[in-house]
Amino acid sequence: MGDNDNILIRNKKAFHDYQILESFEAGIELRGTEVKSCRQRNISLADTYVKIQEGEAFLLNAHISPYEHGNRFNHDPRRERRLLLRKREIRKLHQQTREKGCTIVPLRFYLKKGRVKVEVALAKGKTKGDKREDLKRKDDERTMRRAISR
Repeated sequence: MGDNDNILIRNKKAFHDYQILESFEAGIELRGTEVKSCRQRNISLADTYVKIQEGEAFLLNAHISPYEHGNRFNHDPRRERRLLLRKREIRKLHQQTREKGCTIVPLRFYLKKGRVKVEVALAKGKTKGDKREDLKRKDDERTMRRAISR
């Protein structure tokens, strides 16, 4: 089983909208039916972010679809989910978001030793000009690779 098989979902929009400064691996507190939905890759990270309150980190706006074969104990798809990080990591993230005007966004959900993990990143928003420069740079690189491969 390759490394890519373990990735459940990537937040491609985060790389487009934000400059990633530093990333962290976090566990996530899930209910039984949420884990089964995650394994089926029924996750949406559109407009998802992390908020720190009272010394704990919470994942907000993540949509984990209800499990198809779940019963009355199925979960709320958009509920707040607690992230499991070390205290010093939470303090560092909280301090950076207050001082530098950064935000915390999830980059990907993946499986590690059978457990669902979330890679969260400290990120700074890009301006329209920054986004255009990145697209132009990627396009130039793509053109160079094509020219070299011919």
